[in-house]
Amino acid sequence: MKTSNQVFLLFFSFQCRWLSLLVVTLMSLLSLCWLYICFAISNDQQNVNEVIFRTLKTWVNYFLVVVIISAVLASYCVLLLVRIQFCPFTTQGNQILLHIQRSLNLRMRSRHFLKCSPMITALCPDPSCLREATPLTLMVIAGMFLVVSAAIFLCPLLIHSPCLIEVQELPEKPKLIGHRGAPMLAPENTVMSFNRSLECGVIAFETDVQLSKNRTPFLMHDHGPDFLLRTTNVKDKFNSSSFNKSTDLTFKQLETLNAGEQFLKEKETARKQTIPSLRDLLEFAKQHNTSVIFDLKNKETEEIDTNDTVKTILEFGIPQSLILWLPSKEREVVKKQAPDFIQYSVISQNSSCSLLNDVLVFVFDSDLRKRNITVNLYVVNERWLFSMLWCAGASSVTTNACHLLKEMERPDWVMVTPPYRTTRCHQLQKNRETGDLPDKHATRDKNGLNNTLIITSDVMC
Repeated sequence: MKTSNQVFLLFFSFQCRWLSLLVVTLMSLLSLCWLYICFAISNDQQNVNEVIFRTLKTWVNYFLVVVIISAVLASYCVLLLVRIQFCPFTTQGNQILLHIQRSLNLRMRSRHFLKCSPMITALCPDPSCLREATPLTLMVIAGMFLVVSAAIFLCPLLIHSPCLIEVQELPEKPKLIGHRGAPMLAPENTVMSFNRSLECGVIAFETDVQLSKNRTPFLMHDHGPDFLLRTTNVKDKFNSSSFNKSTDLTFKQLETLNAGEQFLKEKETARKQTIPSLRDLLEFAKQHNTSVIFDLKNKETEEIDTNDTVKTILEFGIPQSLILWLPSKEREVVKKQAPDFIQYSVISQNSSCSLLNDVLVFVFDSDLRKRNITVNLYVVNERWLFSMLWCAGASSVTTNACHLLKEMERPDWVMVTPPYRTTRCHQLQKNRETGDLPDKHATRDKNGLNNTLIITSDVMC
């Protein structure tokens, strides 16, 4: 029996060592890739939280949870990879495998157990590494290290960044537009939020407009089933009722809801916030001479909502030049009713990293500037993305983090190309052969400034 067990373990170790290595290597790469994706989309973490909230109906920072789980999984897989590579089956692992063999009455010809071996190895880590790695293992590790090192060393050759620019050629800093006000500082789409964004120096307030049962335009982003659940105390106020569209309530009913009770910062002020009407925002914008840009959320009734919204704006009397009109339907009708509205068009509703290259090309298009077309990108929350768009020449960005971006005096990662000082070694060599070697070799950098390179020895060639 003892000999049979030893043979089983030897066969098991020999057959499954590289299978385990392959599986855990793939797990590690997938985990690291997913972790990278999490950090890459950190700019859109608010949207991630909102999408998950619609399913779970509970507000948590889901993005942070996903990042933590990904980091733990990636770290665990990498450690398992190292363990399988250097620490094959140890005493504890052998005992577990023997127990499984007896329990399932396995035979060496069984292939189902071999398929499970990577998972069993992963669940039975043992810190004691008594067996040295084989030469083949070391060669594989060394080869992987060289490949990864070469990739890291050569990848800058493929980088094309708009921030490879001289400081004097840097475009003007993009203007800031407050996305639903300043939702990182105050409850979104409230007067408090717009006031905080005003302190950041925004040039416009961005919001979303819906119409109530009595056709009053009010500010609310979420729409559809339970559209009030995320941002208000509707569950406490109307416990037995369910509201699936904005026209289920009058604006008088909407005003009774608390729009800041769930906000954690400045609780005393936040708990006094209610759902504002469009007129409230227009009054605030007119008072501070700040533009307003908004979208109509109910696409099914956008044509009717457009007429009522334009009517409200014209009746209020705010200067038409402060309205940045975004809804696409009935645009020609709006132009006739309010010819001084500034017309905005949506090219793409997703400025995520996957479209970053196309976005940069679009922003950098000099033809747009010649045609006096300004480009606004949304939503931009991270310094690195704002820096890229700044270097590319974006006119403005819509942001949740106006308090962070306003502090930036210059883009991050601006890399100034040093002056070019080149020596033509073949020409110098020829001059040496003819004896016509100057004491100084003058060069001109790309800015047209004369630089002098002193030739002191033959080592320079």
